[in-house]
Amino acid sequence: MKVLLIKSVDNLGRAGEVKKVADGYARHFLIPKGLAVPATEGALKEAELRRQAQTRRQQRLEMEAESLARTLSQITLTFRARAGEKDKLYGSITNADIAKALERETGQAIDKRKIVLEEPIRELGSYSVPIKLLPDLAPQITVIVERED
Repeated sequence: MKVLLIKSVDNLGRAGEVKKVADGYARHFLIPKGLAVPATEGALKEAELRRQAQTRRQQRLEMEAESLARTLSQITLTFRARAGEKDKLYGSITNADIAKALERETGQAIDKRKIVLEEPIRELGSYSVPIKLLPDLAPQITVIVERED
């Protein structure tokens, strides 16, 4: 039986693909669980419309991300923090702190999980921090940590 996958199924295929499977597998597992529908002409047309809408949505998201990347690559954030004699901070600058500062600077919320910090910043200095907006788009911002007077 040919089915159109609604959701991705391990070892079978991704959403939107048409697959030929055993009748029992389709009737007793895929269709009742809402993972697939029989591959009729109407279902195939609807899947094509969904795929086109998803492509348009993805293109719009990529354009917005590229615009944000241009803005972010020009940003330099300066943090003032208390530090000891050997330039060690009494606290640390985390990706959440950077996300809050970026939101104040740009007016757009940036998810703290997209800020790539191996570990929190614990020393004074200048750091280059990548922000992973898309898998192949990661602009660098400059973070400067200065001693608080």
